[in-house]
Amino acid sequence: AARFEAIMPDARAHGASDKPHHADAYPKGVLVSDIFALVEAMNLTDFDLVGFSLGSHTALQAVIEGLRPRRLVLAGMGLEGITNWDARSSFMIDVIDRFDRIRPNERAFFAKQFMTRMRVDRVAARLLLKTIDNIPLHQLKSVNMPVHVLCGHKDHDNGSPQALARALPSASFGELPGTHMSCIAKPDLGKAIAHFLAT
Repeated sequence: AARFEAIMPDARAHGASDKPHHADAYPKGVLVSDIFALVEAMNLTDFDLVGFSLGSHTALQAVIEGLRPRRLVLAGMGLEGITNWDARSSFMIDVIDRFDRIRPNERAFFAKQFMTRMRVDRVAARLLLKTIDNIPLHQLKSVNMPVHVLCGHKDHDNGSPQALARALPSASFGELPGTHMSCIAKPDLGKAIAHFLAT
């Protein structure tokens, strides 16, 4: 059986990473710059890259800018979340700005619950969201390594994952049970990633 050594860093403003509240800590493209810095610091030369949701957007942008993983997994992401990220970002910023005024019958209420449950630092998250740009559709043609797009069958948060797979030169698509958030708690996601990376 294939053996993997997995590195799962917390992105800036996520998890145990620092969450500064000053704009200087969040230049344009900072998450992509952080990936390049990590790869260089760990002297990684033969590696695969996996992202989920915003992590998929970041991973894809890093590849477009020259990062060369052996294989790429984009999970929890659709084409619209790549080419029209501004809409997703604007939605999340609106949730942050109206946090204490959001009513239970609003679409934003689920996002508010998620931020509360995950103890999201809203000041840091808002600054980070401003650093991420849309990826033009034509740039996807430069992604020439094997790519696997994975998404929950009820996950429509970031658009169509099937359309994203079709827009990439060498991509396959896999459907998982669950929504954007529930699919990450099921073993199917990890199994699908391991299977793709082992081939």
